[in-house]
Amino acid sequence: MRWNRPFQLALGAIAALAVVVALGWLAWHRATVIYFTQLQDRGQNTLNLAEASLRGQLSRFERLPHLLAEQRVIRSLVLAPRDPDLVVAANLYLRDTAEMLGASDIYVMYRDGVTLAASNFDQPHSFVGGNFVFRPYFFDALGPKGAGRFYALGTTSNKRGYYFGAPIDVAGQRHGVMVIKIDVDEIEQTWASDEVRIIVTDPENIVFLSNRPDWLFRSFGPLTSARLARTVQTRRYANAEIGQIDYSRETDASGFDLLRTAADDGAKLEYLVAQAPMADAEWTVQVLLNTRPARVQAASAVALAGFGLGLMALTALILWQRRRQLAERLVVQQAARDELEARVSERTSQLAAVNDALRDEVSERRATEERLRQTQSELVQAGKLAALGQMSAALSHEFNQPLAAARNYAENAQLLLDRGRSVDAHDNIGRILGMIDRMGRISRHLRNFARKPHQQLRPVDLEHVITDAQELLGWQLDRTAVRLSVDLDLAQGPLLVTAGAVRLQQVLVNLLANAIDAVEGQDTKQLDLAACRVGDMIEVRLRDNGPGIVDAVQPRIFDPFFSTKEVGKGLGLGLSISYNIIRDFDGRISVRNHPDGGAEFTLCLHAAHPLTAEAAE
Repeated sequence: MRWNRPFQLALGAIAALAVVVALGWLAWHRATVIYFTQLQDRGQNTLNLAEASLRGQLSRFERLPHLLAEQRVIRSLVLAPRDPDLVVAANLYLRDTAEMLGASDIYVMYRDGVTLAASNFDQPHSFVGGNFVFRPYFFDALGPKGAGRFYALGTTSNKRGYYFGAPIDVAGQRHGVMVIKIDVDEIEQTWASDEVRIIVTDPENIVFLSNRPDWLFRSFGPLTSARLARTVQTRRYANAEIGQIDYSRETDASGFDLLRTAADDGAKLEYLVAQAPMADAEWTVQVLLNTRPARVQAASAVALAGFGLGLMALTALILWQRRRQLAERLVVQQAARDELEARVSERTSQLAAVNDALRDEVSERRATEERLRQTQSELVQAGKLAALGQMSAALSHEFNQPLAAARNYAENAQLLLDRGRSVDAHDNIGRILGMIDRMGRISRHLRNFARKPHQQLRPVDLEHVITDAQELLGWQLDRTAVRLSVDLDLAQGPLLVTAGAVRLQQVLVNLLANAIDAVEGQDTKQLDLAACRVGDMIEVRLRDNGPGIVDAVQPRIFDPFFSTKEVGKGLGLGLSISYNIIRDFDGRISVRNHPDGGAEFTLCLHAAHPLTAEAAE
């Protein structure tokens, strides 16, 4: 019988799926065994440490009751239990001994079970007078064993502890029992961990030590009347309520001991158990490790392996398909390569033409920038010449006045010489020389102001520049009756700035000239010029007592050709030129209306070092 192709494909797919499922289950089972083995090794290590800490803590105190029972004060007390002096001495001795040994409590019981002395005699819950005849550590110590051990919750202190008992023998007779109680809370603190659960159970399978408080004083399995009666008889847990842990426990096919229970919120929990008995204490130490992380790791490993195999299969399929398509693509690629080469050749020629055009544009832009810089320099010079033109009429008066005075002094000197008064003539000639020196200084300042400045920056003495600007505008200050106050802070030496002397002088002349115009019409015309050092900068402040600058105008005050003066009184270039000059000095210029009235311009320039200034000179 021949099956059709669709049926064969379906049958093959089902068989392949069954094989994949079987292999996946085997891989998962093997991975689970591996991770459970690692988990069991980890649990065994933790168990060994926990058991060692328990045994170490118990062994520290195991022989101490026998040694303390041999002490004279203890033996004397059990022979005379009603002697108050012996009771006091025994109490003090036991308290000091407990503090020295680090024990929770130490006490002496008479043979009838009544506590005669205790280390906590001065505490609210003292054991003195208590009768603990029902405790196994008492009657075991008095019996043939000659020693007693017992774990319990204290009926007086309500604190957990482990008790060691030893008989107090005097003259071959047992008169009482020496008891040491040690605190087990310190042991639990060393077990603190969120990853594993460590528990210790008593002979009745009740948890009395645990690093998780939720299982404390709870029993594995139901509390039968016989189990409960044995616990009540010794009052092991005093008045504590004993709970119950519902669980199931089994050994799986791989030999792992598994415990299953439910959390308080109903979630199912599974633990891998590692346990060891402590026969001398009648305890069982168990370490429980949650198996969920191991199962998740196993599932993740299988899923990762499956993903890897699937990826390999997909890669093989892709390679097979690519090889099949490679032959077809080679033909298409060759045609595309030929077309691409033609396009590249065409595009290359276009890019070459664009590059040539860009080079021409760059050259043109550089030429334009050079012309712009030259125009800016010429504009600065034009601004200075315009200022000189505005000053020309007053300057002619400034020159004519000393010339007329010099002529008068010369004529007087002739007359005085003719009359033989040579001393008076000599004085007139000295006055003539002073007039000539004054005109020479004005001429020199005008020549320096008018010439094109050197562009290189160097250290400049700000005091000299201010002095030159004062002399250059002295005629205007005198003519307008403006009072100029100069305050230079020279406490730290000369105020040296990094600038160009001529261009900085031009800025100061522009600002002073504008300030003189601003105070026109005021009853008292006052200008205040101050300079001081602020960190690595030098600040120059010029304030006038004029009407100030309108707030709407301040943002445009440094724009070219913007002026608040009347037509014919300025080109609107002075402040714009000053702004660009200060910016070339890598400085700042700003303006504001002073709180006390008038406008205030501030220049911030970089301070120059004195050694740099000497080198520049």
